[in-house]
Amino acid sequence: MLDISKIFNFYYGWWKNIDKFILFLIFFLFSLGLFFSLVSTSIIASDKLNTNTYYFFIKHFLFIILGISILIIFSAIELKKLLKLSTILFLIFFVFLALVPIIGVEVKGSARWIDLPFIPRFQPIEILKPFLIIMISTIIAANNQKNIYFKYLFSLILILPVILLLIYQPDIGQTMLIILTWFCLIFVSGINLLFFFSFFGLTFSVLIYLILYVSKFEYIKRRLFSFFDPNSGNSYQSERASEAISNGGFFGQGIGEGTLNSKVPEAHTDYIISVISEEFGVIIVLTIMLIFLIFSFNIIKKIDKENDNKVKLILVGVVSIILFQTFIHVGVNIRILPTTGMTLPFLSYGGSSIISTSILSGIILNLTKRKIN
Repeated sequence: MLDISKIFNFYYGWWKNIDKFILFLIFFLFSLGLFFSLVSTSIIASDKLNTNTYYFFIKHFLFIILGISILIIFSAIELKKLLKLSTILFLIFFVFLALVPIIGVEVKGSARWIDLPFIPRFQPIEILKPFLIIMISTIIAANNQKNIYFKYLFSLILILPVILLLIYQPDIGQTMLIILTWFCLIFVSGINLLFFFSFFGLTFSVLIYLILYVSKFEYIKRRLFSFFDPNSGNSYQSERASEAISNGGFFGQGIGEGTLNSKVPEAHTDYIISVISEEFGVIIVLTIMLIFLIFSFNIIKKIDKENDNKVKLILVGVVSIILFQTFIHVGVNIRILPTTGMTLPFLSYGGSSIISTSILSGIILNLTKRKIN
């Protein structure tokens, strides 16, 4: 029989020690995503799917409810249990990622999703990312006095299969996100800068070679060429997104007055910032970016006060992946980066993205809460 008093005391302790300002920012960003989902997907549901106008909104809402439940679980469990659970979940979702080339669902030339009878369609890499950060951070934070570079090599061995599987899909956006986050973690860990920049240059050269000379990456090469040469005719989506931002101006055209959703498929996921800008104006987009910066700054303040190197690295990795993903999403929308198909954390529609962001948020809340002596 459940002991109600113990459950109450547990969650009262959780509420008392949690960083309430960070929690408020997380809930506020999720609420913004829900609101923009309502105003940006109703046309898609009614016009294209001939179904309930609130179809996407209801799905988004249910995913956020699930995400908040996951967030609370990950923010409440003890650190040791969190690390053990993360190892188990990393192995499980790595297996799912490895199954993508075999049973993955292909959409628009890329097989990135798995559709199982007992689990709705999901993108394994999205769920894997938070646990990958914890695994990398644990390895890099390990004390190895005999050979300090062994831990960097071991972390590379860990992420290499993930990167190769992403390359095979192909998913260059998530590949770059994982590599950038890994570089960020090894950089802040105190690695020799000559070694760091040499390896960075080597990695960049290998990626360029793959994109230019391996047929599997033909679609990425086309996107890159269309980015540098807009007249090539392969940049329809990014052109429509930048037009939407221009049309929205400073204050926007008004709720429901945007046209990007009817012109670009998946605008409510990969181009949500353009949808927001068209209807609500650049001023709202700048406000959202400011909230992301305040959110990140408050986490970084906590990192500065933390004594455990492993916790420091995990927080650096989590905040880095959120910031990098935000930068890539916004960069694609304003055409300073080639199209990658990257969602915006907290705001974009999509179950895998919401669950991934919820896990990251739960980890942040867990590691930034007040320590009980």
